[in-house]
Amino acid sequence: MTTSARKASRVPAVLVLEDGRVFRGRAYGAVGETLGEAVFSTGMTGYQETLTDPSYHRQVVVMTAPHIGNTGVNDEDPESKRIWVAGYVVRDPARVPSSWRSVRTLDEELTAQGVVGISGVDTRALTRHLRERGAMRVGIFSGDAIAEEAAMLARVKAAPEMTGADLAAEVATTEAYTVPAIGARRLTVAAVDLGIKGMTPHRMAERGIEVHVLPATATIEDVYAVDPDGVFFSNGPGDPATAGHPVDLMRGVLERSTPLFGICFGNQILGRALGFGTYKLKYGHRGINQPVQDRLTGKVEVTAHNHGFAVDAPVDAPGDTPYGRAEVSHVCLNDGVVEGLRLLDRPAFSVQYHPEAAAGPHDAAHLFDRFVSLMEGQRA
Repeated sequence: MTTSARKASRVPAVLVLEDGRVFRGRAYGAVGETLGEAVFSTGMTGYQETLTDPSYHRQVVVMTAPHIGNTGVNDEDPESKRIWVAGYVVRDPARVPSSWRSVRTLDEELTAQGVVGISGVDTRALTRHLRERGAMRVGIFSGDAIAEEAAMLARVKAAPEMTGADLAAEVATTEAYTVPAIGARRLTVAAVDLGIKGMTPHRMAERGIEVHVLPATATIEDVYAVDPDGVFFSNGPGDPATAGHPVDLMRGVLERSTPLFGICFGNQILGRALGFGTYKLKYGHRGINQPVQDRLTGKVEVTAHNHGFAVDAPVDAPGDTPYGRAEVSHVCLNDGVVEGLRLLDRPAFSVQYHPEAAAGPHDAAHLFDRFVSLMEGQRA
C-alpha cells in the first residue's frame, strides 16, 4: 500500500442513501463527494472491466464480493479509456496486489481518476437493503465533504434520478473509428456506440469482421455509408425511454432488412423499435453469474449482466410488430425478465446480457457466430 493510500485509508467516509440509511467507513480512492444511483454487482472477478464499463455512468457500485483489489490494475483489461462509475463501495480492499500483470493498485487508480469510494462498509447489509428497497440515489462523502446527516441527505435527494436519464451520448465516441478485422476481412459491421465496451468490436474482429464504430448521433446515411453487411447496437447507460434517436435509427435498419444484433441497451432499443415498452427494474441485474435460458433450445447459460431497465414483451407466444412476428428468445431464470428478442421474418435479434464478457463467463460468445451466420446468409 502506498503512502497516499495509507493516508486515505485513515480518512473517515460516510455513505448516505436517499431513504436516510447511513453507513460509515473509510475513504477509498479519491477523497471528496460523489452522487449517483446505488446498485450492487455480484461478480467475484473482473472489477476492472466493471469500473470501465460505460453502462455504469452515474452509478455508485457496491461490490458484493468482500475482497476487492487483489489483482491490482493493468493497462490491458479496461473496457474504455476511463473509469465510468460515479463511486465505488467495497468491504475489504487488498493491501497489496498479487498479480504479475498489475502495474498499480486499485486505490491508486481510483485516486488518479478522481473516483470517490468508501471501504470498511458492511456490503452484505447494504446489498440486502438495496434488494429489499430497490436501487436508489446515494452519496459518498469523505474528508472535508462530511457534514451533518440532514445536509448530506438533502444533497442526495437533490441528485437526478436514473429514470428519465438520457446518457448514451455522454459516454459514446464523438468521432467514428474503425477496428480492423483480425486476419482476412470477411464482413463489415456498422456499430452504433451507445456506450460500447472495447471487447465487443474485438470479438467481432476475431471473426474477420471490420467494425466501423459510429457515434450515438449517427444518421441512417452514416450507417450505410460504410456499406455494412450488418448493424450492431451496443450496451449503454440511462433510460431507454429517452432514446428516441437510436430507436428511429434502428427502425431505418429494420426497414432495409439488414442483419441486426443488439446487446443490453441495444436489446431495449429493439424492444422499443418493435413497439414494446420498457420499465425500470427494482434493483436490476449486475454481475457475471446470472442464469439465462434460451427458449429455443432449453439450454441455460451463465451470463454477464449490467442493466437496470428491461423490455416489457409477452413471453407466452410470438407477437405481431411493424416488422413481422417477434418472440422473446431468452428469459432470466431468477425472475423471468425478458433477456432476448428475435424477429421471425427479418434477420434481427438481441440479448439483454453481455456475450463479449471479457472477465467471463463465455457461455454466450456463440451469439457473435450467430450474427456472422445472419450476415453471410443475407449476402448469399
